[in-house]
Amino acid sequence: MAKKRTKKSAASSKKVVRKKKVVRKAVSKGKGTRSHAKKTATSKTSKKKSASKSTSASRKSPAKKTVRKTVKKAVPRSRKASRESEIKQLDRSILRLINKRANITTKLLEARKQAKAPLFEPQVEDALWAELGEANRGPLPNHAVRGVFREILSAARQNVKQIRIAYLGPSFSFTHLAAIERFGEWSDLVPVSTIAAVFEEVNRGHAEYGLVPIENSTDGRVVDTLHMFTRLPLRICGEVLMSVHHNLLARCPRGEVTEVYSKPQALSQCRDWLSRNMPQARHIEVTSTSTAAQLARDKQGAAAVASRQAAVEYDLQLIAEKIEDNANNVTRFAVIGHDTNKSSGKDRTALLLQVPHKPGALSDALAIFKKNKINLTWIESFPIRGPQGGYLFFLDFEGHEKEARVARTLQQLAVGAVALNVLGSFPQSAPLD
Repeated sequence: MAKKRTKKSAASSKKVVRKKKVVRKAVSKGKGTRSHAKKTATSKTSKKKSASKSTSASRKSPAKKTVRKTVKKAVPRSRKASRESEIKQLDRSILRLINKRANITTKLLEARKQAKAPLFEPQVEDALWAELGEANRGPLPNHAVRGVFREILSAARQNVKQIRIAYLGPSFSFTHLAAIERFGEWSDLVPVSTIAAVFEEVNRGHAEYGLVPIENSTDGRVVDTLHMFTRLPLRICGEVLMSVHHNLLARCPRGEVTEVYSKPQALSQCRDWLSRNMPQARHIEVTSTSTAAQLARDKQGAAAVASRQAAVEYDLQLIAEKIEDNANNVTRFAVIGHDTNKSSGKDRTALLLQVPHKPGALSDALAIFKKNKINLTWIESFPIRGPQGGYLFFLDFEGHEKEARVARTLQQLAVGAVALNVLGSFPQSAPLD
């Protein structure tokens, strides 16, 4: 019995061992199945991701095409080369024509010099500016075209004779800019310190012409200029009308400015703007806008009322532009000398008139202009210095002194006048911006 039991227990233990082996195999098979499933799931996920990426890329691809459409195509090298070649040919043609124009102009001026005629003819130049303005179709503006031709004429004059022009300086003042506009940069432009000095340079023969301010649309007459006509026998040979734009120049922000420098006329023409926008700053008068710019450059907390060109010359910032109170601020400059101009058909004549110091004398004189249908454009009075007293009148009117009606008017004025001095007839100019 004991032997039978031992055999049964041994057999049952073998069965248990077999069952364990079967279970282990099953577990190992399960693990392999799970890992295989994981690998399969991972591969499927990666396939999905790659598929989604390809889908998103396919969705973005139309946007890339749109971007490509907006990009401008580069100019082909052949076309660019042809344009550069065309420009070179044009440059050579322009240079040849400019020199041809200068040669012909020089010959005409040499003939005038031999005939002892003036080399400066404002009526001829003004007619040229009008013709160029009508013919110009752009894209260059008229003032740019005028600048090119002005320098051709200026250089041609200097080839014939060194012409010196005295002006109220220093450099880059508004009078300097007017001198450049009238005579070009090839002329010998000489700055002097006062209006009286300009007259004296021309009167002594040190300069052929002078340029001085005579009237402003905001401040009116320039007394120093009118007074000098009573002292020296010079004539008005031409005029320049310039739109004057004042700017506030400095090297510091506007809030740090404590002093504003400029000449009296410029400060006066910006008085309202300065009082509203710069109440903390003192206004200090100096001899010119260029001197003011120099002070603004060198002094801490200083600003200047001056031109845009002065800002460039003295390395200043434009902290405020066009600060003049009158948007139509125009200054008239007189070209003084000894020449007598021919009639241009659209002229202006200036004269000094002294009438008897008695009731009705001035009224009688003015009635002569009405009688001869002469348009009187400007009249100024200032007292005569000396014991005799009385007043001298500066008159400006339309017409040329050689015209019949103007000559008749002058004859009738001379009958009742104490003194009559015609200062000259000259072409009327349009304002230049």
